[in-house]
Amino acid sequence: MQIKRNATAHWTGTGKDGKGTLSTASTVLNQTQYSFNTRFADGVGTNPEELVAAAHAGCFAMQLAFNIQQAGFAADSLDVQCTITLEDGGISSSNLKLTASVPGLENEKFNELVEHAEKNCPISKLFNTTINVDATLN
Repeated sequence: MQIKRNATAHWTGTGKDGKGTLSTASTVLNQTQYSFNTRFADGVGTNPEELVAAAHAGCFAMQLAFNIQQAGFAADSLDVQCTITLEDGGISSSNLKLTASVPGLENEKFNELVEHAEKNCPISKLFNTTINVDATLN
């Protein structure tokens, strides 16, 4: 099965003084503002790294939910925070912090399922960078 999703970017002006908007076909982003300030300082709007962080957190959580289900369990909650690090013109790392509540799941099996999700969610496969996961099972 092949699924295609798309988004558009519109930019005007120079890199530092210009501004842009991002939109997605689903309209979750609809001419959402981004600029130099939202990327490299504090400004109102989003930026590519924030969107990548949201994509990685969401993808990892969903992959882990499938892994847990296939192991015969159901998660009460999976809370994932992702921090993308941009340095020297590239994304150097994606750090995922996971807090999970999965009744009956032993820690050893949990770690195995987390490791699989870390390596096999589609966004993880997209990266050519270091991915770190700090996982806690409550």
